Amino acid sequence: MKDSLKIKKKLYEACLLFVNEKQNTVTTSIESNKRALFSETKSSAGDKHETGRAMLQLEMEKASQQLVVINQMKVVLDKINIKNSSVISCLGSLIRTNKETYYLAISAGKITVENTDFYAVSTNSPIGKQLLGKKVGEIIPFNEAKILEIY
Repeated sequence: MKDSLKIKKKLYEACLLFVNEKQNTVTTSIESNKRALFSETKSSAGDKHETGRAMLQLEMEKASQQLVVINQMKVVLDKINIKNSSVISCLGSLIRTNKETYYLAISAGKITVENTDFYAVSTNSPIGKQLLGKKVGEIIPFNEAKILEIY
């Protein structure tokens, strides 16, 4: 694949953007819930008030857990050196099979670069685990794909 370094750079940047957008969404949600929580005033319908506060607390806990996952994704991305190339697939590898082309990084889904679809997958995902440590010519059990190139 010509310009594999340029493509890896664009895929890496797309993954960073994906993580930053997720973080912004979750942070906005937390801030919104905080404002709602502090603006809740005790009304004559006390039970309704308590239920509303409990729901907001649950939403904030859920958002906090999402932030933990987002921060883990950032840690993974920090470990990637797009200039590294290996004959064995590893974190940061671009892997072309006879079916699809994968970028081993974080689970960011389909990313289109220069009119070509790539699938950003985590090394912890089922497909990522099957791709990790493979060499050109090997078959991965998922969709019986043969690895053609690793960058």
